[in-house]
Amino acid sequence: MSLAHTAAEYMLSDALLPDYRSPRLKGLRLELPLDRIVKFVAVGSPLLLMSLAFAQEFSSGSPISCFSPSNFSVRQAAYVDSSCWDSLVHHEQDEQGQYKMKSLWPHKALPYSLLALAVVMYLPVLLWQYAAVPALSSDLLFIISELDKSYNRSIRLVQHMVKIRQRSSDPFIFWDELDKARKERYFEFPLLEHYLACKQRSHSLVATYLLRNALLLLFTSATYLYFGHFHLDVFFQEEFSCSIKRGLLNDETYVPHLITCRLTFLSVFQIVSLSSVAIYTLLVPVILYNLTRLCRWDKRLLSIYEMLPAFDLLSRKMLGCPINDLNVILLFLRANISELISFSWLSVLCVLKDTTTQKHNIDTVVDFMTLLAGLEPSKPKHLTHQVCDENL
Repeated sequence: MSLAHTAAEYMLSDALLPDYRSPRLKGLRLELPLDRIVKFVAVGSPLLLMSLAFAQEFSSGSPISCFSPSNFSVRQAAYVDSSCWDSLVHHEQDEQGQYKMKSLWPHKALPYSLLALAVVMYLPVLLWQYAAVPALSSDLLFIISELDKSYNRSIRLVQHMVKIRQRSSDPFIFWDELDKARKERYFEFPLLEHYLACKQRSHSLVATYLLRNALLLLFTSATYLYFGHFHLDVFFQEEFSCSIKRGLLNDETYVPHLITCRLTFLSVFQIVSLSSVAIYTLLVPVILYNLTRLCRWDKRLLSIYEMLPAFDLLSRKMLGCPINDLNVILLFLRANISELISFSWLSVLCVLKDTTTQKHNIDTVVDFMTLLAGLEPSKPKHLTHQVCDENL
């Protein structure tokens, strides 16, 4: 028996988790993976397209090319290009012969509108960082620490039970004390469960998360309106008629009334516009999927931690409407699953529990580790029968 007890002690000691956790918890992920992707794409793509527009402008020179009269000098032709780019107004005659003016300013404002779009798309990220991350960080630190501590307490409890069983000469006393402890719920540590139950009645995190995604959808809709209203109107117009007869040149007879100019960067303008619309169209389903995840519980994570004493949110049917802070915390626990050392151990124990022949006697990690340590999780049948015979 001494060898068996020694092996049980070694097995239980190896099952204990290390206590030093502070360096590991510094790498908490305070953004969900899909939210991080949405942030990088929504903010990064306009900046990338803006750099493309600026690079094309700096590498190719003037963004327009005007067909100046042949009697114009080089400096006069350069002045025409500069003046038409500054005004960027298209003059056209209507049916009554009146000239109408149409502004082509979206071509000139393209890089700056992309920069403004990137800034606007970063505002929901700032909202999350300042309104939710501090509270979420403290919640995750406490919950992760308590989950691992609860697992360690269960293992230490089994170690203590093994030592008591070794020292007890009368097995009846040991099993009576064990049954009493179960009835009095001595094996349960309800602090964490009560804390998580309180989080079901809190809605600050989920409100911030919903507001963040709602703002992303709102800004995406505003982006569609901007590109559809302003860019679509000038999307296919490559040439425009420019007038430079103003100021000192208003009375000059050798200056034509209208000069035809061509937008040399129209292809870049079209590519940037289409790319922006396509990128944000692809982001919309991802944002909607992020919102739908708040409508269901991550019951697999909860079912695994049901192995811990006093962590029976599922079995007691304590879960109500999933739109609350607890569901958000569970999503981030899933994202930080590498920080939960106890998760891998409990996952293995859940698999072993499902394959054991004594399923009806195993409810928690205490029961299972008791069985692995060489003790039955409940009073042996021969002792039960013996007690019944003595009573008769």
